[in-house]
Amino acid sequence: MQRLMQLLTLTTLSSAGVLLGQSPPAPPLREYLIPRDAEIALAKSAAPANITDRATIKVLTTSGYQVVHDGDNGFVCLVMRGWTAPTYTPAPLRDLVNNPAIRAPVCFNPVAARFVLPYYELRSRLGMAGQTPDQITAGVQEAYSTGKLPGRDAVGLAYMWSADQYILPGVGAWHPHVMVFVPYYDNAMVGDNAFGSPLPQLSDDAGTPFSVIVIPVDDKLAIKVRP
Repeated sequence: MQRLMQLLTLTTLSSAGVLLGQSPPAPPLREYLIPRDAEIALAKSAAPANITDRATIKVLTTSGYQVVHDGDNGFVCLVMRGWTAPTYTPAPLRDLVNNPAIRAPVCFNPVAARFVLPYYELRSRLGMAGQTPDQITAGVQEAYSTGKLPGRDAVGLAYMWSADQYILPGVGAWHPHVMVFVPYYDNAMVGDNAFGSPLPQLSDDAGTPFSVIVIPVDDKLAIKVRP
């Protein structure tokens, strides 16, 4: 029954997404790439050193994300690009898919590395192939409904504490925050706090299997890239 509800939700939201219009053409892939050493350093700024020094590190290549360091604590750190922006809700963030300036260093805990990271990597592959937000949404829906993506049956979290993140045009490095992956949550379940406020809020894809609570933390915890 739960799986049926998931599929019905995804189908409804995917159909609604078509009504939101088309995004600008995708820039060439080279605009999304950065030097390997710089990307490693940026990925490691996503969380405290006691996590990132023992984490698996991935970097983006023309073939997708590749492991450049095998860790031993179950965490996986990388720098997400605009392709991972939500394509269900909120609607204004859909066009971030085609913004090559987005840099979102993130470290997934062991649970999220198993159940959530494959979702973001799929979105990245679809974006690298030049697909639109609507096509990415459809690709995610198909993969989730057929079991190509893991079911969201557990709660995971990720650190996004980098002082050098760039996640929204005009905002740049927003508050350091923790992302909590909680299927089917909506904003009312965390207090109806305003989107973009320094309070816990539903930031991505409310009411879907891919919903995300963002919990901002003290700005003093932001981590600068280490040389």
